[in-house]
Amino acid sequence: MPKAKIMIIEDEDLQYEIYEECLDEFEIQRAKSGSEAIKIASSYLPEAIVLDHVLEDEELGLDFLPDFKQLMPHVPIIVVSGALEVQQQIEALQGPRRAHYCLPKPVDINVLKDTIRTAVSECGEKEVIKQFESLERSKRSDIEFLLSRSTDRLSRQHHIRLQLEDAKERPNISALAREFRVARRTIIRDLQEMIRRGELDASVYPKWDSDPEI
Repeated sequence: MPKAKIMIIEDEDLQYEIYEECLDEFEIQRAKSGSEAIKIASSYLPEAIVLDHVLEDEELGLDFLPDFKQLMPHVPIIVVSGALEVQQQIEALQGPRRAHYCLPKPVDINVLKDTIRTAVSECGEKEVIKQFESLERSKRSDIEFLLSRSTDRLSRQHHIRLQLEDAKERPNISALAREFRVARRTIIRDLQEMIRRGELDASVYPKWDSDPEI
């Protein structure tokens, strides 16, 4: 069975050597900075990312969360840092560009191993798959309709995301609703879901929760 691919973004050689020695059950790819990690991501798609906060060239790991989420929206991120205040840790774990886990440094390597295993087996694309499996196990009479609707929703969201990737202005909800032949509130909920998953920046639709048509 192939090893799970893990990207470790860590600039300290000694710390990386500890990871390399203790995480031998995984296939590891290292980056010393967020900028280097983005370059590597074009040819290496990990199943989880271990991200230090203070990196090479004075880069800060949390600043790259939006980039990682745009390039690898379904890849779980584990932040490992001793330089984060409590509020920074909370912010890292909340919002559309969130990390999945935040562990203190020096990190307990056994805790890190367990966290990586959980991230690989239960987070990211696995979450979507489990949703479908849960529907299948429910034995509902309308299961085929629900699965079809879920597939249509994901497909629609994918096309919307591609349209809005380089958008500078708030999207035209009515135009999108006409294009995909759904209600305006459906498009708004699509945007909400994609923002929560980190696939779109919150600025794309910052006031969806106060829209009078929801």
